[in-house]
Amino acid sequence: MDMLLIAGLWLDGSAWDPVVPALRELGHQPVPLTLPGQGDGRAGATLDDQVAAVLAAVAAAPEPPLVVGHSAAGTLAWLAADAGPDAVAGVVLIGGFPSADGERYADFFPTEGGVMPFPGWEPFEGPDTADLDEEARRAMAAAAIPVPEGVTRGAVRLSDPRRHDVPVVLVCPEFTPAQAREWIDGGDLPELAAARRLELVDLDSGHWPMFTRPVELARVLSEAASRSM
Repeated sequence: MDMLLIAGLWLDGSAWDPVVPALRELGHQPVPLTLPGQGDGRAGATLDDQVAAVLAAVAAAPEPPLVVGHSAAGTLAWLAADAGPDAVAGVVLIGGFPSADGERYADFFPTEGGVMPFPGWEPFEGPDTADLDEEARRAMAAAAIPVPEGVTRGAVRLSDPRRHDVPVVLVCPEFTPAQAREWIDGGDLPELAAARRLELVDLDSGHWPMFTRPVELARVLSEAASRSM
């Protein structure tokens, strides 16, 4: 199955390099995306530009793909489901949750000169980074791409309720499925609460399993693909 792989903030398509070989060995066709403003040099890119890039990749797939969104990019994967519920086989969210209609995409940290730079590791200390050694931290920080303000502060627009019929797998890395269920049942994640085909899958890692658990993550994605067929 074709899999569109969308990395989260500060990352480009190369973030999936450790996962791609394992997915191919499992019989899938991974398609890592480099988003406008996150690897192509477009500091003026907007959220609409990123959504358009994801939708173009969906349209280019020979059959409905599995759309995988990591962290904040889970919202991009969900926007693809909203734009074409019949055009995607399913959605996988890795360590992130889709924003609700009208919310800002990822206005999490201060911006400087029209971009949101990587804020350093302090905000992520704890379960997010428990499996990242110092070498990995240095490499990730050095490669981090400031995200355009037009992306982070863009408003999320959802309109087609049929998105709630699309199969969704929430991969739980730095939190547990039980914690996710508590957040969903408590009203903190309305889009997931409305999803009719939601599965929670545990993955023992930090927030960036593509770097620390690539083979295990590939297996989880492969299993999600088999259940969405």
